[in-house]
Order: sequence, then structure tokens, then C-alpha cells
Amino acid sequence: MPRLARGRVSALAWGPEGGKQPAGAEAGPPRVLLPSASPVPRAERILQRGIFEIDGRSCDVVLSDSALRWRPIEPERPAAPAAGNSKCVSLSKEEFIELKDLFSVKLKWRRSAKQQKGGTLLGITLFACMKKEQNKIKDYTLTLNNSSEDHCSSWVRDLKKILTEFSNRPKSLKVLINPQSHKKEATHIYYERVEPLLKLAGIKTDVTITEYDGHAVSLLKECELQEFDGVICVGGDGSASEVAHGLLLRAQMDAGIDTNYILTPVRTPLPLGIIPAGHMQPVDVCTFSSTGKFLRFGFSAVFGFGGRTLALAEKHRWMPSNQRKDFAMIKTLASLKPEDCEISFLPVKAFQDFQEASRNEQITAESDCTDQWQKIHGHFLNISIMAIPCCYSMTPAGLAPNTRLNTGSMVLTIARNTSRPEFVKHLKRHASLKNQFNFPFVETYTVAEVKLQPRNNCGYDTGDVEFHGTSSENNCPWNVDGHLMEVASEVHIKVHPQLIKLYGGRLRGMNDYK
Repeated sequence: MPRLARGRVSALAWGPEGGKQPAGAEAGPPRVLLPSASPVPRAERILQRGIFEIDGRSCDVVLSDSALRWRPIEPERPAAPAAGNSKCVSLSKEEFIELKDLFSVKLKWRRSAKQQKGGTLLGITLFACMKKEQNKIKDYTLTLNNSSEDHCSSWVRDLKKILTEFSNRPKSLKVLINPQSHKKEATHIYYERVEPLLKLAGIKTDVTITEYDGHAVSLLKECELQEFDGVICVGGDGSASEVAHGLLLRAQMDAGIDTNYILTPVRTPLPLGIIPAGHMQPVDVCTFSSTGKFLRFGFSAVFGFGGRTLALAEKHRWMPSNQRKDFAMIKTLASLKPEDCEISFLPVKAFQDFQEASRNEQITAESDCTDQWQKIHGHFLNISIMAIPCCYSMTPAGLAPNTRLNTGSMVLTIARNTSRPEFVKHLKRHASLKNQFNFPFVETYTVAEVKLQPRNNCGYDTGDVEFHGTSSENNCPWNVDGHLMEVASEVHIKVHPQLIKLYGGRLRGMNDYK
């Protein structure tokens, strides 16, 4: 990848096809050979070609409608005596950058401290994103030094025109900031790190700092979203889940769907993102319902130990975040008990076979795949349903390392009743790269739908649902993307493929973009 250019100011101002030595020029510096432009794929159209200084070396630079390519220009050197009078030319390796990775281009000027405009032109600065690691994107700059204002302005015009023609490049974004996230530093993080990049890219923003739990959902249900190309959430996993829920809920409302009974949700037209990086990734989303009534959208859910731990932590919100999490986990482990449940699930293979048969008209439209469902009865310490890998700093391999963002499936993981020491060993495995499923009491299934019916006496008389606040003793706690959901009856979870798009970047818990 190109390095940060810090070369000297170049006096080169050649035309698109290079320049010629003045007539009558005497022998001086070695004659420069302009290398032939490297082969450009037929689909590309060459727009500009010229000389710029990059990293202190004069380069032949070619701009097409999809990439910027450059190769250092090497002086012609005499061949070694043994090789006769033939001449030897050393051509350096070509480098390039794809234009889809650029997010801004500017003329670069040298100005005094008091100057606002004008100054000495140094060249062109390109601002781009590069993939630093598997799931991290880093911004960097590439400087093309050339002192000709006409030459540089022509290149900048063409580059800006190409960037504006990318259809998936946002021009206006709605930004939602949870001020309580990231140790109450989310607002500072946005204005110090994110907003400058958005301004540099010429993206307009409308910022709202949320004031209470559920504020994002209320706002998205009423906001004039047609004014925006996407929504950016600045916060933790809970904030991202709430915004995704709000976006999808708004899409159902706009489609005229009764939000109390969502069987086949429509996709949201607006992407959800953290830091836009020029590309988008479709993501699967789950629907949660009980007794036929829609509850919410989400990406992951935990019942049993995970749900009870979150419920206890929510009752101690007066404690610092890390302290109440540790306290709740230790307290729940101390009183560890299994849940008596009936789990029904539809294996993803059976669901895919059913869909294929439907497409081939091998079965009638009235048929379903009820006979393909499987059931498990028993006592379970923990049950998780994940449509995303759920990778965190404490779980480097993820809670569901074998899933991806858009496979159209979920991973159902159940931990049957066992001794406390064995269950603790299972929990500790999540903090390492060892296989956390390699225990005789742990089972995993790849599924399309799950129904979970608690059978122990935690009370199911009302069927009420609560997402936060004081819980009812009749309800059983669920951890849905870090939000407490309390339900007193069977919960039906179904995955819906590619229901929302996510701007590239790192979102904790959703960090596998392959």
C-alpha cells in the first residue's frame, strides 16, 4: 500500500503525455525514460496522465475511472562493459489505489499562520481508507506533488467527479450519539474523531444526543428519514441494537405493516453505520415474538445464566458499569440453577430444502415445514441464539465464531445442567482461543428458527413483555443485544437474511465482514 508522502515540492508540470527536452539542450543530467503506462483493464477508461513527485521520486501517474496508478521514472543508465553498448533501463514496480477507497481529495497549499486562502501550491492530497486488519479500517493520505495549479486543478476536478458518481457514497447522514456509552466518552469520540472525517468527505450531518433508553427508537419512528442516506450510531452494542430496531420498525410502518404482528419484515432502505468507509455490508436480523405478537428486532439473545446476570445487573445500575457486571456474574454463579425448558428449532438445512422445493413447485403453497422441526426437553444452564459472531475484547473468538453476518442462519448453543466448576470452565474458555464448545454438556446447532418455552415455575400468567425497568416476578429474563427483555411465555426467534445494510467499519460484536 502507498506510504504517507512527504516529498519535496516538485517543479514538474508536464502535460498529460509528458514533456520534451528543450531544443538544443546540452548533455546534463541523465535522460529520463517515461515508462509506458502499465496495462489497464479494458473496463477502465483513462482520464489523465501526468508527472507527479511521490515520496521524493518523480512518477508517471495514470488516472482511470476506477484506479490511480503510478510508477517511478528511472533514469537511463549505461550498461556494464561486458554487456556491450546496449542500454539498461530499470523499471520499478507499479503501485495503485482503487478510487472506491478514496473519501476526499484536496489541493495542498503551504500557507502562513495568518493566511486563509492562497499560498504556495504543493500538489494534491488524497484521503483514503485502507484495511489495517481483518476487521479494522484506517485512514491515510497520499500526496501527489506538483506546483502547476492548472495541472493539479484539472486532476482534482476529475477525481471529485468520480467520487460523486459512486452511488453508495452517502451525502447526508443522521447521527445518533449515546452520551453514556464508552465510559461517557461517546460524544467526545464523535466530535474529535468522526466528525472531522465526515466534514473532510463533504458529508452533511444532523446530530442528536439521546437522552433516555428508547429515545433513538422514538426519534426514528417520527424523523423525516427521506432526507438522509444513512444513519450513524455512536455508542455500544446496546445503542447499535436499539438503532437497528428503530430503523427496521420504521421500515415496517412505512410499508403499512402492523407492527404488532410482523411475520415477513421488509428491509430498511437506509444503511446503519459507525464510521462510513465507502462500502456496505448486508446483515441478517432476527425477529422476536411471543404468542404471535411481535416484540423487537435484534441480532443475538441469551436465556438462562446470561439473562439472569443482566437482570441482576440492571437492578444495581447505581454501581459503576464494570463493578455491577462483575457483581452480577459472581452473584448469579453463586446461585446457579438450571432452567427447565422445551426448545424447538428448525435446522437451517431443512429450511433451505423447503425453500428450494417451494421454488421448484414440488410442494403446494399451503405446505409448511412443521414436520422438520426438532425438539429438546431438559434442564439447561444457558441458551444462546446468535446471528452474528459476537466478538468482544473478553471473547476474542466470539460467542458464535462459526457464524457470519449474512449467512441466513443462527447458531443455537445450549449448555445442559452440569456442576458449577465445569460450567465456569466453559465460561473461561470464551476468554481464550480454545474451543469453548468442547464439553460433553455443550451442544450447537445451525438453525433458521427457534422457539423456547420455559417450563419451570417462574410464572406465565400474563404474557406481559418488558424491555427495561422494574421486572415482574411472572417474567423470565432475556439478554437481547445487551437489553433486558422479560417475557412470561414462549419466545419465537426467526432470522431474516440481509434485512439491513451496515457501513464498513468496526462494530463490536459484528466484526467479521467476510
